[in-house]
Amino acid sequence: MQNKVTSAFQAHFQRPPEVVVRAPGRVNLLGGHTDYNAGYVLPVAVDRAAWVAAAPIAAREARVHALDLEDKAVFSLTPVPRSEGNWADYVRGVAWALQERGLETAGLEAVLTSSIPVGAGLSSSAAIEVAFAHTWQRFAGFELTRRELALTCQRAENDYVGVNCGILDQMASSCGVEGRALLLDCRTLETNLVPLPAGVAIVVADTGARRRLASSEYNVRRAQCERAVKILSERLPGVRALRDVSAGDLERLKGHLPEVVYRRARHIVSDNARVLRAAEALREGDVATVGALMKACHVSLRDDYEVSAPELDVLAEAAWEMESCYGARLTGAGFGGCIVALVAADGAPDFEVHVSAAYEAVFDRQPDIYICRSTTGVRAIPHA
Repeated sequence: MQNKVTSAFQAHFQRPPEVVVRAPGRVNLLGGHTDYNAGYVLPVAVDRAAWVAAAPIAAREARVHALDLEDKAVFSLTPVPRSEGNWADYVRGVAWALQERGLETAGLEAVLTSSIPVGAGLSSSAAIEVAFAHTWQRFAGFELTRRELALTCQRAENDYVGVNCGILDQMASSCGVEGRALLLDCRTLETNLVPLPAGVAIVVADTGARRRLASSEYNVRRAQCERAVKILSERLPGVRALRDVSAGDLERLKGHLPEVVYRRARHIVSDNARVLRAAEALREGDVATVGALMKACHVSLRDDYEVSAPELDVLAEAAWEMESCYGARLTGAGFGGCIVALVAADGAPDFEVHVSAAYEAVFDRQPDIYICRSTTGVRAIPHA
């Protein structure tokens, strides 16, 4: 990918880039929809990534060529224009968010490419945001911590692009560490590194079904969680988010909640507990427990949160049938996209064959399957 993006920059702009930046996508082992409920998540930055090759220019504008889309965008940085509802919003939004922090955004020429499948739930948009934020940081000379960079990119997506996402994706792309999962408290943004077990592969199976209803239903789920908090906070002092509610309190007060709101809250409360237990299990090397928690998470997302899809369920159930699979669940927002599985490394080839056959038998097409490696967060790559 480095050679691809470097050569494309040279061909497009007739000079070599001054910097090549790589920002990883992520899979989230546990913590489905807990991030925007101020809860806990357990992501891993993976080797599917967004790549940006860039060089500064004197003009106060950005000229960006999206290699995979064969499209380009040119926009002013004084000021950044309004959202246009296309891929370039993720770049424009970062420039806008940096300027909102009072930071300089140098003019630049850039080529963007990515190995993250778009719409699969592996955080392609966050990786693009983080890659461009890091690129502007290199050119303008300002210093943001990795957490500040992630928050800036989240603001770009929330307030410029108009997607009401949590902080999970940007933090994973910015702060990931090779060989570690990131236990992230989405309220405090405190992170703890948790060792990933040796001999276990992270396998992603992509349904190819893009996320029907994901945006509208995501907002509905968020509103339902907020309604639960409003009702529960009237009876439980100190409740600001569902992460403040215990399973016992939720059961005791369930009669005050509409049934569907109760089920949404039950998923969030139970999944926060699963994340914390999974982090403990990883530290203990207990992969079987992590796998069981992943399966329980998928069932909860399917039945209580109702964000699964038939394609995701077929993949997950096929994965659970394999002795080599410790656990599997949908990852991302749901409604399509991918599952993530923890699989004994020596059993990964048979796992891939079985899951592909099971999926093809139902949907008459094979899923795309990737064996992912954990990787570091965003960084500039040395190049000749």
